[in-house]
Amino acid sequence: MAQNNTHRTPGRAQLPAHHAQRAARGLGGAAVLGGVVLGTAFTGGAAQAAPAAPAAPAAPVASAPAAQTLPAAPSIVAPSAVLDSTQKLRWGSRGGAVQDLQSALNGHGASLAVDGVFGPRTHSAVKSYQSSQGLLVDGIVGPQTRGALNGAGVSTGGASVSTSSSSSSSSSSSIVDAARSALGTPYSWGGASLGGMDCSGLVNYAYEAAGIDIPRTSSQIANGGRWISQSQAQPGDIVAWSGHVAIYAGNGQIIDASGSKQRVVERSIWGNPIGFVTYR
Repeated sequence: MAQNNTHRTPGRAQLPAHHAQRAARGLGGAAVLGGVVLGTAFTGGAAQAAPAAPAAPAAPVASAPAAQTLPAAPSIVAPSAVLDSTQKLRWGSRGGAVQDLQSALNGHGASLAVDGVFGPRTHSAVKSYQSSQGLLVDGIVGPQTRGALNGAGVSTGGASVSTSSSSSSSSSSSIVDAARSALGTPYSWGGASLGGMDCSGLVNYAYEAAGIDIPRTSSQIANGGRWISQSQAQPGDIVAWSGHVAIYAGNGQIIDASGSKQRVVERSIWGNPIGFVTYR
């Protein structure tokens, strides 16, 4: 009986597709199935996806410097005078200029009522201030004290001294002339006019004629000015006794409203005065 054996080479069965696969590898090793090339490109190398371009690092954003607030420029305040530049203040003075004085003294440690009345407390505060500043301690706010309170220097040049001397001479004449004009005026306690005057009324009358403010009573007049020696006294200055004041006329003479003579008289200095006082 005939056998249908075929003569094969022992081994794996060869299929038609096997040959196709071998042929396809000649194209670069890629398997071709059904006419479709799988896994490779025809360039002869393995198919690779083009790497994505790395993202460029983001450029740092330059931040604007924070706005800085500059410190405000210090304000410059021009110094201003706290006291009137011409008015002389002393015991008995009143008004706005005295209020300015009291405020200025309070700024230097005083504790005054700003009432516009130059009384004993203001007088004492002025003297304390003058002492602390090395000024003449007379309780009168004249050019030197006013200049110190206003923060200005005090001029001592020749022109200033000359002007002061001229002014003093003029006021001396005015004071003495006014006092002499009252000679014979009847004595009247509390009076200050040609109709009648007492000792302090005569002094006020004479000083008012010269444009100088002074206190009203004899004790205030004596304590409100600057004490000087008899050798320093000039016509127009004041001679003081306990409870009495008179105008010094020069050469040992005075003009006063005499209680004993009951009128205004000119005579030699009498008794024992307690001192001489100037307001200039």
